[in-house]
Amino acid sequence: MTAGRVGPDDVVEHRSTGAEAPEAVVDLRPVVRVGAPTERRNPQSVDLDLMSTRDVLTVINDADRRVPAAVAAVLDEIAATVDLAVTALRGGHRVHYFGAGTSGRLGVIDAAELAPTFNSPRDWFCAHLAGGPDAMWRAVEDAEDDTRGGAAEADRCVRPGDLVVGLAASGRTPYVLGALGAARARGASTVLLCANPEAVAASAVDVFIGVDTGPEVVAGSTRMKAGTAQKLVLNTFSTAVMVRLGRVYSNLMIDMVATNAKLRGRMISILMEATGCSEEISRRALHESDGDLKTALVSLLSGAGVSAARAALARSAHQVRGAIALLAS
Repeated sequence: MTAGRVGPDDVVEHRSTGAEAPEAVVDLRPVVRVGAPTERRNPQSVDLDLMSTRDVLTVINDADRRVPAAVAAVLDEIAATVDLAVTALRGGHRVHYFGAGTSGRLGVIDAAELAPTFNSPRDWFCAHLAGGPDAMWRAVEDAEDDTRGGAAEADRCVRPGDLVVGLAASGRTPYVLGALGAARARGASTVLLCANPEAVAASAVDVFIGVDTGPEVVAGSTRMKAGTAQKLVLNTFSTAVMVRLGRVYSNLMIDMVATNAKLRGRMISILMEATGCSEEISRRALHESDGDLKTALVSLLSGAGVSAARAALARSAHQVRGAIALLAS
């Protein structure tokens, strides 16, 4: 059986042998009934199918209001995860997301958005999805139940000093727990993010983030509140990591990649906002910096030439305030 670790409330069943109908095709695969809070019925939505469209939307919206408060309750754990990620990335290591289904897809989305938003190296954040790329678009049968598959993926990709974040709404997904176990054995730090504060695996990781989102409006549909909570936590986590690594100045994204006209305009606006310079001066500084927004910013704020600004950034680990302090001294 590869169904992975079973929680205290999980029930493992086996299908009938079909002795009464020997000619029938019998499914002998194990069945696990998950006991996580996300699987329980929500008393506010028991008449959901009898409600008007407007009332259905109201019930869903009322339930969604619980999510930000649930995330606020685990900010200390998120902060600890941010510190682990910053340490790993500054040491030349990587951050990995391992997930299945909605949880895994959210990890892929978060990792994919960091490079265009913060110009982070593409190998800083690596997303691993049970079932591979095809699972972004369709369910891959039994992929999330593959404990050995998760462990093998971690063995291939995770190195000592990396950070591995497991994403599992129930907190018991075998693929994810297999990856976390293998990653820890390889010397990586491990984090489990789930919507089950009671998850058995909490004691098996360095940081446990159990967001208490409660039963879903549609029982077991963890793409709803549990998914929203994971999206909020991942956005909060990865953005804070980028801030700590100097890819934000004030509240401006200064390492962005300008891949279209709107983003090229945003670069000019950022320079104008941060420096108080005119559009003409900002355009000129950006041109002289070969389109490097951070270099143009340091040059304008310090009054130094482009070459000096670029050298100061290199000496300060590409921190704008550190580069300016070097040039001032």
